[in-house]
Formats: sequence, structure tokens, C-alpha cells
Amino acid sequence: MDQLRQSLLEAPIVEKEGYQYFVHPISDGVPMLRPELLREIVIRIIRKAELENVDKIVTPAAMGIHISTAVSLMTDIPLVVIRKRRYGLAGEVSLHQQTGYSESEMYINDVEEGDRVLVLDDLLSTGGTLAAVTEALEDIGADVVDIVVAIRKADSESEMADADHVVKSLIDIEMRDGEVAVVGEYTD
Repeated sequence: MDQLRQSLLEAPIVEKEGYQYFVHPISDGVPMLRPELLREIVIRIIRKAELENVDKIVTPAAMGIHISTAVSLMTDIPLVVIRKRRYGLAGEVSLHQQTGYSESEMYINDVEEGDRVLVLDDLLSTGGTLAAVTEALEDIGADVVDIVVAIRKADSESEMADADHVVKSLIDIEMRDGEVAVVGEYTD
């Protein structure tokens, strides 16, 4: 986890309406995402996630897509992207997600009752997106086998704290005095 740890410690911090926000290639797409960082994250996710008996990887748009695509390529597990655009296709399910800085409708296709899914995302902060996603998946009748995020903001109150699902993370951080502090990390 050397590259992920170092990249987080070097991440620029910006303030938006009193919210300290770190800018990182995994969660924001800037600065550019180096292949060695993505590779490190994907290998750790594959080692950490419960992949046995998973039918589909599910990720919300947009910043979980690059991680989930790479995991799908490495595991041959199909990928479903929860989109922010409605297409009106048969079986499309709508969900409402709210984060610390936005809210929107999202749409799920290609997940059916009985599907066993791995939910992957880039970041867990307020938990609004993951809570809405897991609720919608359960309403469909899917079995959420595991949930893994690359980065968890440990100093944020998360809607997932009281959820039925444990969210695994590769690295846990806190914002301290305008800097990122690593407070926990996955080792294998």
C-alpha cells in the first residue's frame, strides 16, 4: 500500500463550503492516475474482497468505474455501473443518493433477484451513496456478498455505520489540520 498511502499523504486539500476535501486521482481523477497506483489498489481489492460465488461487480458512477473495470478484467466477473442517467430500459430501478456535497437520482439495470454482487467504490465518506445502493440492491432481491472501497474517511459520520453490511476499506484516513492522516490500512 505504499503508493496509495504516499499519494494520500501528498494529496492537495481544498475547502468547499467549510468541508475539507482531498483531491486524489482515485476519487477525483486529478492529478492523473498512474497505472502502478491503480494496479496496487486492484490487487489489494482482489485479495481483500469476497469473490467466491460473486455473479456481478456493481459500482456507482463515476469514480468507482476505473477500479471496478480493472477488477472485472482481472477476475472475469461482469461489471454493472449504476448510472446517473435514466434510460427507461426494462427492469431499470431508480434510487436516490445523497452525499455530503450532492444528491441525485441513480439507475440500476442488469441486477436481478438472486444475483450475488460485490459492491466496489472509490471512497466512503458520508455513506449516502453506498446506503442507497445497498438498499436498492436488497429491494431488487440481490445478495450483497461484500462491499469494498479503496479509501474510507474515518472522521466522517457514515450512514453505513449502522447498516447490515460491513464496508471493507484498503486505507482509512482522517483530515487533520488541513492534511490527510492515515489511521488504518489493509495489509495482506
